[in-house]
Amino acid sequence: MLIKRNQYLENIRRFYESNLIKVLTGVRRCGKSVLLNQIKEELIKEKGIKEDHIISINFEDIKFSKIKDYKKLNDYILKQIVDDNKYYIFLDEIQHVKQFEKVLASLKATKNVSIFVTGSNSKLLSGRLASLLVGRCKEFKIMPFTYSEFIKYYEENGLELPKKPLQNFIRFGGMPQRMDYYLEEDIKEYLKSIYYGIIDKDICNTKAKINKETFITISKYIINNSSKEFSASSIVEYYNQNNPDTIYGENVYRYLEKLEQACLINRVKRYDIATKRTLKNIEKQFAVDNGFLLACNDSNKIFVAHALENLVYNELIYRGYDVKIGKTYKGEIDFVAMKDGKKCFIQVAYLLSSDDVIEREFGAFDCVRDPSPKYVFSMDEFDMSKDGITHFNIEDWLLNKVDVALS
Repeated sequence: MLIKRNQYLENIRRFYESNLIKVLTGVRRCGKSVLLNQIKEELIKEKGIKEDHIISINFEDIKFSKIKDYKKLNDYILKQIVDDNKYYIFLDEIQHVKQFEKVLASLKATKNVSIFVTGSNSKLLSGRLASLLVGRCKEFKIMPFTYSEFIKYYEENGLELPKKPLQNFIRFGGMPQRMDYYLEEDIKEYLKSIYYGIIDKDICNTKAKINKETFITISKYIINNSSKEFSASSIVEYYNQNNPDTIYGENVYRYLEKLEQACLINRVKRYDIATKRTLKNIEKQFAVDNGFLLACNDSNKIFVAHALENLVYNELIYRGYDVKIGKTYKGEIDFVAMKDGKKCFIQVAYLLSSDDVIEREFGAFDCVRDPSPKYVFSMDEFDMSKDGITHFNIEDWLLNKVDVALS
């Protein structure tokens, strides 16, 4: 049971015939392979492309297990190109092939092709590939389902929505296949299998010089504390107090980098609102999907306020905003959302349940002199907008019933 991910398809369609290499990156099991299949289907059914001019390889399919280096990949593809007409090449999870970038560069330079690749590594376009193919790639960052896609999945497949769907999504997230499970223990087991699979395949594989048990302990702590203020020293202290071996700050930063490369987290910098400068130090990290907050929590409890903040961050990224943490001289604003040189400020709260909470969330903007629009998001259904600050119900915003303005 599938849905069309129209926002991604609309962005990619205009590049179907382009000789730019289309690179789809994102965490494992977020739907990249399905998106590739939907592109192939459109090319065949709507563009009239013949199937024998589509070359498709999934490197996690055992049928292609012998293709491990660029020479074998190049030979396999060239044998299937038998005329001068355009071929459409789909290479799924290409990071499994050593020096794959050489094949992409050669095909692009010598053949009439349109190339689509996917990878579960955020650094796919860095290093050798970046230098070899600079200006020749177009990256599309694919994420798990948003809340509106989650609702669409149930509606279009004639399924009954879970009770309290937003609460369900806040807790279990939007990894597409998790909707195949109904019991909480089954959903959590599935999410844990993704998390541990990523660690085994992409981070602590046989080539990595990383202690797996240590990495799991630290990474679970980092992910479980998504949206909270980051401190390498506090993580070091937490680990060293509870384990016989010792780690240091440089270990923590290395693990953060590995988590980011595997597309499990995003690291977010601070933005000084007064000086309008992005600061170098990293303030927070956010899990790519709320389901990983549960998967990395042994107690089965999640902090709803932090989970909401994580959810809002991912939705903003999905909608194409550049997102920073706003720094003021009094504290911080949860998010500065920027696009096309314009911005707005957003505070996220679970419920505006008392005068003190209202004062805290709306008062966060008191020292902000920037006239850009200011918003408070919460689960409250009543409009509590005041003093030029707009209040939105989070579910209304997630379902596009209301939207922010930028200036």
